[in-house]
Parts: sequence; C-alpha cells; structure tokens
Amino acid sequence: MAASLLTSDPVVLNGIPPLADVRSMDRLLGELGLRVTRSGRTIQLHAQDEQRFHARYDIVKTMRASICTLGPMLARRGRVRISMPGGCAIGDRPVDLHLRGMEALGAKITFDGGDIIAEADRLRGNTIFLGGPFGSTVLGTANVMSAATLAEGTTIIESAACEPEIADLARMLNGMGAKISGAGTPRIMIEGVEGLHGTEHNVLPDRIVAGTLAIAAAITRGDVLLEQFPWDHLLALIDRLNEIGVRIERTDPGEPCERCTVRVTAPDPFKPVLFTTQPYPGYPTDLQAQLMALLCLAEGNSIVTEKIYPDRFMHVPELSRMGARLIRQGSTVVVQGVPELIGAPVMASDLRGSASLIIAGLAARGETTVSRVYHVDRGYVHLEHQLHHLGAMIERVNAETGEVTSSMPAISTRPMPNVDSPTGQMQAERIRS
Repeated sequence: MAASLLTSDPVVLNGIPPLADVRSMDRLLGELGLRVTRSGRTIQLHAQDEQRFHARYDIVKTMRASICTLGPMLARRGRVRISMPGGCAIGDRPVDLHLRGMEALGAKITFDGGDIIAEADRLRGNTIFLGGPFGSTVLGTANVMSAATLAEGTTIIESAACEPEIADLARMLNGMGAKISGAGTPRIMIEGVEGLHGTEHNVLPDRIVAGTLAIAAAITRGDVLLEQFPWDHLLALIDRLNEIGVRIERTDPGEPCERCTVRVTAPDPFKPVLFTTQPYPGYPTDLQAQLMALLCLAEGNSIVTEKIYPDRFMHVPELSRMGARLIRQGSTVVVQGVPELIGAPVMASDLRGSASLIIAGLAARGETTVSRVYHVDRGYVHLEHQLHHLGAMIERVNAETGEVTSSMPAISTRPMPNVDSPTGQMQAERIRS
C-alpha cells in the first residue's frame, strides 16, 4: 500500500483483508494525499495531492508499518516528515537501518519533536549493507528497495531480507516499471528509472495467519482443511509440526505452490521439540508464541529460543496463569509439558501473543477470557468467527458485563464438547488462510 506513493497513477491491490492495520494505513495514506477506495478485498489507491509529506504521530504511533511510507515519499516527493513508529510491545525495534539506507541514497536526515525529517532533490544509487544485530530488516529492505526504484543509477542492497513479502513487493514494483532483480535473495539490485506507472497486483496469502490456523487445528486435535495455504513459505513451521507429530498433507501434491489446500490432523500425545526463530527461511518469530502454546501440552521438555526479538515473551506469564510450566532464561524458554491447561482470565500485550492465548484457551479445561484482544484485530479478520465456524466455542464479549458483542476487546473460549478428546476438536471445514 505504501508503495502506491511512488506513482500518480492508480494502483489496485487484490487480496487485502479488512484488518485494523489496513484501516490505519488507509487513513495515513488519505492524509498523505491518496484517495483510497475499497470493494471487498480489493483496494484502489490513487494520488490526488502530492504536496503532502507529514505522517502524523496520531496515526503512526499505532502501527509500525507506517515507516514504510518513508522511502516512497522521499523518492517521489523529495521530502518526508514522519513520526517515530509505534506498534506492539515486543522489544526494541529501532529504525536506524532504514535511516542509514536513506542517507546512503543521498538523503539528509534530521530530527525534530519526535519526528524524522528526510530531504533529497533526487536520490542516488549506492551499495548499502542492511544487516543488523538480529538479522536483516524486512521493512528496512522494503523501504530502501522502494526508494531506490526512482534513484539515479544502480543500487545494490547487501544482506537484504529474503522474506517472500519482499519478493512479492518487488514483483509489484516491477509491474509498475521498476527494474529490480534478486529479490528474495540476500543481494538485490535496483536500476533506477525516471518514473513508475500504475498496476494491478494480487497480494500473497498471509503465511502467519495460515500458520496460526494450522496450530489452532493441531492443538485441538482437529481435522481441518486450509485453503490458499502458502506451503512454500512455511516449510520451517511444517518441519516443526511434523516433528511434533502433526500431519500437514497437501490435497493437491505436486509442484511447489504458494496457494494450495492442506489438511491438518494431529495425534495424542504431542512430542516435544526444539526450535529457534531466525530470519526467513528459518522459523518465523511471528509464529513463536503460537507454537509455544501447543508445546505446553507436549509430553516432555521443549526449548524455544528467540533470536529476532529476544524480549518477545510477554505471553509467557499469561500461559503460566493457565497452568503451563515455563522457565525463561534470557532469550530462551524451557517448556515443560503438562497434561492439560486450565482456563483463566489472561491479558494480551501484542498481536501474536493474543493469538497464542486464544489458541491455548481452545485447548484449556474450563473457560478462558483473553482481554485486550484489539491487538489480534491488527493481524486477523474476526479470528473468533473463523474458529467458531470450525466448531470452537468462542465468542467476543464485553469484559465487564459478559455480554456477547462484535466489538469489545475481550474473547472468551471454552473447550469443545467432544467425548473423544479432553480438548475437543475443530472439524474438517474449509477456511481461507
């Protein structure tokens, strides 16, 4: 969406869910002079006023991805003022690599009142190293790659992020007339062009949503079909789930695919595993909390090491309230499996932690109430409706009155009434990931 700032022509994106973060980006781009129109899961973005350049704190504070407007605005409009970004509380996430990349392209960077101010008459190509202490920066790579499309000369990004979302963005930019090669590898080359035009682009399915739903099916010992499952992009998760004993089978085996249908079934008991979060294609940090919830019910000790955001363990004390046995030492958590989790009131502190607690509640004995689930709405569209469709006893409620509602920030879960399993099962239904 931010890359639509690079052109005055309309840009059409297909496959965009109505997430809270998407609505925040709608609002931000509207303030930056774009007309944003939606029809179902299709969004059209069209620049109307390219004199605007200020991304205000009121919007940026709610969503870290706002920083993605920095590179496109700087390249197209020559000036940008953007508040330091906010987002989930999962540890320190500086934007120094973004700024270093813009400076390497010839931008002048200053700070004023908590805002980043970047200026350049025209950016110039350069060789830029984007490796950080915990790996490559995904949003930083997207930002520099976007800016470099309109820079004079050639830009080479070394130690670029390899995530499939970067390759997808490059495909979109190339569809707009950019000249990008190597996206999806650690070395990206961009030949600058004079201008970009509009395009229509089909966005990849969300691999983190797909992984979350697969883990939810597994923890309930369910039998679920997931459509548009990005198999190629979740090989690390599939490997760990297979080791645990969970079966993920393609219903259409054959060539590698980004959008296939899979069947998820799970055994009893689960086996313990070790895993470490790593940059793509390693195990994704955004699925760490969800798999930890599953491992709470494994027979034996599992070890989880977080290498991307070492402080991303705010779900650990909440899972412990549900009877999990978790021992944290720095960036590592030892998960001692227990026979069952016990429902309890818990509080979400970040997006993926919210999903983790909801997944744990599906399998816990008794009722679990997860508060502050507005976090989960940033990355999942009515997750409670999707899970309820599969048979989960889950509803969104008013935290004070207990009344069922569609908008209040609390979700209540109960185990499903299935005589064959203490946790109940989510049954085989088709659900889009």
